[in-house]
Amino acid sequence: MAKVKPFKGLRPPREMVTEVASRPYDVLNSDEARAESEGNEKSLYHIIKPEIDFEPGTDEHDPKVYGKALANFEAFQRNGWLVQDNEEHYYIYAQTMNGRTQYGFVIAANVDDYMQNRIKKHELTRRDKEEDRMKHVRVNNANIEPVFFAFPDNAELEAIIKSVVSGAPEYDFIAPDGFGHHFWVIDDRKTIDRITELFAEIPYLYIADGHHRTAAAALVGNEKAKQNPAHTGNEEYNYFLAVAFPASHLNIIDYNRVVRDLNGLSEEEFMNALNNDFVVEDKGVDEYRPGRLHEFSMYLGGHWYSLVPREGRYDDSDPIGQLDVTISSDLILRDILGIHDLRSDKRIDFVGGIRGLGELKRRVDSGEMKVALALYPVSMDQLMRIADTGNIMPPKTTWFEPKLRSGLVIHKLDD
Repeated sequence: MAKVKPFKGLRPPREMVTEVASRPYDVLNSDEARAESEGNEKSLYHIIKPEIDFEPGTDEHDPKVYGKALANFEAFQRNGWLVQDNEEHYYIYAQTMNGRTQYGFVIAANVDDYMQNRIKKHELTRRDKEEDRMKHVRVNNANIEPVFFAFPDNAELEAIIKSVVSGAPEYDFIAPDGFGHHFWVIDDRKTIDRITELFAEIPYLYIADGHHRTAAAALVGNEKAKQNPAHTGNEEYNYFLAVAFPASHLNIIDYNRVVRDLNGLSEEEFMNALNNDFVVEDKGVDEYRPGRLHEFSMYLGGHWYSLVPREGRYDDSDPIGQLDVTISSDLILRDILGIHDLRSDKRIDFVGGIRGLGELKRRVDSGEMKVALALYPVSMDQLMRIADTGNIMPPKTTWFEPKLRSGLVIHKLDD
């Protein structure tokens, strides 16, 4: 039973949206944010990456940086760059990439649903990263950036999307990265009430992307509930900002690996070791992408190879064991290359599939890395099945694209 509600969104006037909207805080560093916002005082980076308003090298966790986030957030509202809607709404947010559009509901999701595991996760979170985002939520008393949810397809919610988007969007623009962003405000009260009812019939929501932001938002809401002796459960802090997409709309892309060395092996010794567990086929010098589950592509010594695990090398009945990321982590990274902890080992790096196979080739050919592995993407069905069974995916398994644009709408915790 997913408990969601409409909310009074805080958002930019239509003519300012392209100046305000930004990429999410965690996909770029401080220098990149400083460069992207140069000459633009309205950029959301002044709130979500406020260290850009200090000297380069300023620690983003310095208390004065969090203070600057609040000062800028308040200034945006005073200046009319962010204006709060008078009524509670749901919104539709759509993204277009490579001619394909996905449509999601912008909702206020329930803190208790997260605490009671009705919002399912598939990744572990780090406490230090949670605390950083918790400070940001606390100081601004708002969810500045949304989290990215999925839900099982629902025919009536799909029909509502089609009906709403047949009208003119409130925002409609193409970002500098070439992705389209489209945004509608749902005004009709009956439709708003029906959306709430339909989500209440959905057993679980699933975190697609943004586990740390979700944890931070929910934990701050839970904190506020404990601190309020008159807490009722209806306060705005009991909810946080999310965009929830029907699962069939979403496309997980590959998340690939590059490794610095062969763990003391020659290329010939490494290939012999691979042959014990994989059928290895040389595909030549042209880029080769894995075409199905349980096929890997490898780039080594100027050639691309297909790797297919031999019979009995993995357990297809195990939701974690049958993941390609697990198979490659166990049989190649751990057993041959000696990499046991993907989170901390400095010999491995990860490359989102949005960068293409050419980025893997470039990093190996440059001499920085020795070998690259390209994986077949995880499916939404696999992700939801793993979350439903209470399992956690290995690190760096899923890459969603396009990322949600920040700054289209903000959720305040006190109204």
